Amino acid sequence: RSMSVIAHVDHGKSTLTDSLICKAGIISAKAAGDARFTDTRADEQERGVTIKSTGVSLYFEMDKEDGKGAQPHLINLIDSPGHVDFSSEVTAALRITDGAMVVVDCIEGCAVQTETVLRQSLAERVKPCLFVNKVDRCILELQMDPEDMYGRFRKAVEDVNVIIATYNDELMGDVQVDPAKGTVAFGSGLHGWGFNVERFAKIYAAKMGVDKDKMMKRLWGDSFFNAKKKVWTNVAEQEGDKLPRAFCQFIMTPINQLMTAIMNDDKTKCE
Repeated sequence: RSMSVIAHVDHGKSTLTDSLICKAGIISAKAAGDARFTDTRADEQERGVTIKSTGVSLYFEMDKEDGKGAQPHLINLIDSPGHVDFSSEVTAALRITDGAMVVVDCIEGCAVQTETVLRQSLAERVKPCLFVNKVDRCILELQMDPEDMYGRFRKAVEDVNVIIATYNDELMGDVQVDPAKGTVAFGSGLHGWGFNVERFAKIYAAKMGVDKDKMMKRLWGDSFFNAKKKVWTNVAEQEGDKLPRAFCQFIMTPINQLMTAIMNDDKTKCE
């Protein structure tokens, strides 16, 4: 597959690409995030901004539990610049790729250049998927509670879908992104971690003995789990109790607790 990484300037494309290059074993984990491997020119390293689109081939093997007997993938990843002055580089990158990873900073949300590059990708009939970046800032810097984080993520997803609906080519069919379909991932390029709803749905589906696809729909949107009655509901309040949203309860709260425990060096909680 050939994929291009597109986003607004400073939303974390090169840092995220670093983490992917690290996973493929090209650079060390220590260097990932700071190396900016795809910024090959001296002026790019100096200014800390991507000027030229740079391609890198990554060989990925699926984890055993992710896909039994799955084929390994060779992915040609192109890191494109986000600055408006170098938008011709983005056009060139999109013309040779069949998929685009749209990176959105979850704190800043969809910005001007996000719309421009996404519009270009849809004009070239390149199918988008979304990566909501800088989740670590929500947890550590802003110390937001999971419900507020969900609001931020949902707004980012909705804004991207509005752009897709505005500029979509009919021949491509429905290319709207949806966490419940597995086309949206969340994470942190700098810290080198990420997840999608499917990853957690597999864990909880095995635990609760339900179908994975059913679980994916429950882990996003207005879906709540009543632990007392052990039932799923679409209503946030039941008998005066305010139920936590399933996405917050099953995904963001554990991640939140883990990250806070790691930062506080609390080994008992980490285990």
